[in-house]
Amino acid sequence: MNGRHVSAAVDEMVRVLTPHVARGWTVPASTLDWSCWTTAAHVAHDLLAYAGQLAGRPGAAYLPFDLVIRPDTPPAQLLHVVAACGRLLCDALATAPPTTRAWHWGPTDPSGFAALGTNEALLHTWDITQGLAIPWRPPSNLCELVLARLFPNAPTAGPAEALLWCTGRVALPGRPRLTSWVLKAALDQSP
Repeated sequence: MNGRHVSAAVDEMVRVLTPHVARGWTVPASTLDWSCWTTAAHVAHDLLAYAGQLAGRPGAAYLPFDLVIRPDTPPAQLLHVVAACGRLLCDALATAPPTTRAWHWGPTDPSGFAALGTNEALLHTWDITQGLAIPWRPPSNLCELVLARLFPNAPTAGPAEALLWCTGRVALPGRPRLTSWVLKAALDQSP
């Protein structure tokens, strides 16, 4: 995965949510404890954190910085922040050699960070659309890529449904909704 996938996921988030910026984003995002506003701010934070990891290349922890978005920022401007942080991650991915390693629960390559960014944008767009009662499903092509990179043992199902199941958002036939999950962005450390 690469910056084109992150860009596509962030563009989709902005496209889907922009027509609804005048609505009340203080409602919960799906089953999360966060509001729709807080969930979008979380996406911006994570995209920036992934860019920081790639730029700083720490080997053992996340760099000690956080994105602070003013609490009175309206949803339209918040989506601009998300888009800006997505571009920063895309730029970091574009300049990082494939051999780059940075920490995300182990040594993670640029493809892993691209998958993480894509995953964040897709899943939290779904959460926000659920909170705002907007019918939307994550694009299958991006879900397939995220599943292959982060959830190699995903069940056989439609790509969007499998990704939503792997991250505890929905149940599948014969498979109850997960209450915890682990994604695998870090590369195998065995020789």
